[in-house]
Amino acid sequence: MKIEDLRAKTDAELEFELKGMKKELFETRFKGAVSNDASGGRIREMRRNIARINTILHERTLSIRGAASK
Repeated sequence: MKIEDLRAKTDAELEFELKGMKKELFETRFKGAVSNDASGGRIREMRRNIARINTILHERTLSIRGAASK
């Protein structure tokens, strides 16, 4: 997921996507713990996307980068 795509979304869309990603991350980690499914790369990617969304939401809260809350 590219940062430009995330910045184009509204706060509500980002929060909805964040909730879905956290759920997917939990399910993937659980699946990896139960079976010997090697999904380390996918977990890393999801964690980074969650961090990107949190960063954008925090920037908008603080009015950084000139992006106002939508």
